[in-house]
Formats: sequence, structure tokens, C-alpha cells
Amino acid sequence: MREPTGFIGWLTRPFRKQGPVIPVVRLHGVIAAETRPGRLNIEGVAPLLDRAFRMSGDTVAIIVNSPGGSAVQSRLISKRIRDLAAEHEKRVLVFVEDAAASGGYFIATAGDEIIADPSSIVGSIGVIFAGFGFPRALDKLGVDRRVHTSGRNKSTMDPFLPEKPADVERIKQLESEIHQVFIDWVKSRRGGKLTAPDDQLFTGEFWSGLRGLELGLIDGVGDLHETLRSRFGERMRLRVIEPKRGLFQLPRLGIAADVAATLEDRTVWSRLGL
Repeated sequence: MREPTGFIGWLTRPFRKQGPVIPVVRLHGVIAAETRPGRLNIEGVAPLLDRAFRMSGDTVAIIVNSPGGSAVQSRLISKRIRDLAAEHEKRVLVFVEDAAASGGYFIATAGDEIIADPSSIVGSIGVIFAGFGFPRALDKLGVDRRVHTSGRNKSTMDPFLPEKPADVERIKQLESEIHQVFIDWVKSRRGGKLTAPDDQLFTGEFWSGLRGLELGLIDGVGDLHETLRSRFGERMRLRVIEPKRGLFQLPRLGIAADVAATLEDRTVWSRLGL
């Protein structure tokens, strides 16, 4: 039976049965402890998740669009999602936009299902430590640098000193330990769905959404509106959970600091060609 249109449709609209309301939390940006626009961390994300999971219904939708970042913040956000899902007995559907890579994929795996665009970038299950070295720069400038430490390893990876094999070995060990935390988490969340061996999945490589589906990294391809309407009906409504006004209106650090932070974020995104 078709719904009435025109004046009759407008008059009867308030009396029609409405569809379910699905809360949506959008997690966009580089994952970092510092709270600023374009960054994700537990401090900024937790209030949004709490509000979403307190809403009625049995499903929470989370949009992930992140190239990664802090391993600690990624884990804290993921754990909060799973803790809230268990507490409120809700199902979590994750939708990937441009990327759920590295820490972004860590967060995505908190979902009971992961749905990505065919061209999304997913995976990058690895750990990276990056920096610069300027061991000869001060000599050319005629500058003496004076560093005094208590503890022989306190100046590990000092950018103004030549790289030491012992420092590299320690960094590699640290990366290996953090990488194993990542691997264990992915296996605990998607172990039965993964279709490729560890030496293919956990190398830090990333793939398209279509290839990620074949590897078991995601559960389907599609988008949020199409998927939710097919599952909950045309009368389904979305409720986007947004930060309360003023949450990110923090004191500015200055133009130089803002530019540096923006460049840092762009560097992380550019690793994926985005």
C-alpha cells in the first residue's frame, strides 16, 4: 500500500510508524594523544561513544576514516568500543571510508562487522618508527651541542648523533612487542575470518576493500546508508553523535605549531597515497 502524498500525506505523517534510530559515531583523523581538530584519541572519542551506546536500540554504527597513529590510543578506543558493546548488549557495525589502516584498522576491528567501500584502504597491520638524523649539521654551522644524561640509554636515537646499532636493536624489539599486541588483537577479533597466512597479513601491507574482503580483513563492501536501509528498512533514521560545542575549542598553540601538526598529519595520510 502506497503512503498518501500531498496535504493528506503531510497531515498523517506524525501518525505513521517511524523506523529505528541508529546512532552514528564518525571517527576521522590521525590517532594521537594530543587533542586537536583532525585527531582521534580516547579523551575526545569516549564521550561520543558513551552517548551512542546509551541510546535505545541494538545497533551502533561507527564510521572509521583514519591512516593510523598512536598504538596506545588505538587500543584504548577499540577497548572502549568493546566494553560498551558488552555492557549495553549492542552490535557494532563499522563502515570504512577512505582508510582504516594501521591504528585505524585496529579500531575498525572493534566492530562485529566491517563494511568498506571497494576502493577503501584497509590493513597495514604493522608498526613504524620514523625520524631524522642530523649528525653533521651542527658541525657545518659551527655549533657545539652539550647533552648530559644519567643512564647510558637515555639519548637513544638522538638525531644529532650517529645512529648506533644498539639503539636500532632496542627500537626493533620495541616495535616487535607492539606489533604482537596488534596481531593478537586482530586474531582475537577476526581469527576465524582471516583467509591468508600471517606472513602475508601482518607485514604492514595494505589493500583495497575488495582485496581486504578476500583476505577476511572485512566482511562486506558497501556504504552506511545502503547497508542500514537494507537491514532496518526505508524508515530507518540516523542520529549522528557529534562533539558538544566547545569540546575542541582549545587554546591555539600558535601558527608554527599548527603548521607543524598539519604537516605531520599529512605525512601520515600520504603513506597511503591519500
